[in-house]
Amino acid sequence: MARVAGVSQGTASNVFNRPDIVRQEVRERVEAAAKELGYAGPSLTGRLLRAGKVNAIGVATAEPLTYFFEDQWARAMMSAISAECDKHGAGLSIVSTVNRGRPAWNIQSALVDGLILLCAEEGPALIGQTEKRELPFVALGLEEGIADTPGVGIDNRGGAEGAALHLVELGHRRIAILGIGEIWNGKLATPEEIMATPYLTVRDRAEGYWAGLQTAGIEPADVPYADTDGERQTVWAAMEMLYAAAGAPTAILAMSDRVALFAIDWLQAKGRRVPEDVSVVGFDGVPEGGETMPGLTTVQQPYQEIAARAVTSILSGEEIKGWPVLPLPLVVRGSTGPAPGSEL
Repeated sequence: MARVAGVSQGTASNVFNRPDIVRQEVRERVEAAAKELGYAGPSLTGRLLRAGKVNAIGVATAEPLTYFFEDQWARAMMSAISAECDKHGAGLSIVSTVNRGRPAWNIQSALVDGLILLCAEEGPALIGQTEKRELPFVALGLEEGIADTPGVGIDNRGGAEGAALHLVELGHRRIAILGIGEIWNGKLATPEEIMATPYLTVRDRAEGYWAGLQTAGIEPADVPYADTDGERQTVWAAMEMLYAAAGAPTAILAMSDRVALFAIDWLQAKGRRVPEDVSVVGFDGVPEGGETMPGLTTVQQPYQEIAARAVTSILSGEEIKGWPVLPLPLVVRGSTGPAPGSEL
């Protein structure tokens, strides 16, 4: 184009990038040559790559893209990340590696300054693909720690212990746990089976519940534990099993708000009142828990603080050190109350 217009490459570039320093007659000549050649102007992508920054963050998971919209925890986290990106005037891209045929194509080609990884059980593989890209990243929800991996953690054990203590203080002694370990087999799980799960989140939350209950002399082996895969069918089946036996629980500790809400649906369908007959505590603090009747008592994840740390780290280029672990407060709402027959 520069040759056709009879100008230097620098002058042709200035016509598109710094037109104010180019004489009008030269601009018109270059623009006419560009039109003749069908040239629409310099590539924005190329310009951003040359500058070394695109002012955008990618959020990646090994789940299908629908996970970002269907999973309550993922929606809450994405909402917080989006709000932080808005504060910084940064863009946001969602990335899935669920395609096992080319599992890394989108991580390798996404036009972003860095990646936030929603890890879960696929964390190590997701981190491995991201490290090949050599971009800043922050891992969230990583099941097992990986040395020197930048990330933000949450105190699952402490949050669970606080939830159990809350029920103990309300006078409950017959308390059951609804798990999320995906080892549903139609039977109650033993403490040994629970601690053999590969999911660190499940183990930490179980240990926290047990620690809180032991303050009232309730041993882990005496706490019914029904596992689920987080879906309504297995949650309802778990509830049927827990309430078919004598001495049915007066309180439920659910390892996720999703499971807790399904449990409340079952209780209400069976004519059991919440919290007058059965108290229910969730985990995660998703917005839906505050919109139900009664509102769900839950262990609250600090979504906004997690998002702020992750987004700031990527955009500033300052790697998170030491894997900070954030405390999880208990948000008490209407789904918990005194144990039936107690004097509280």
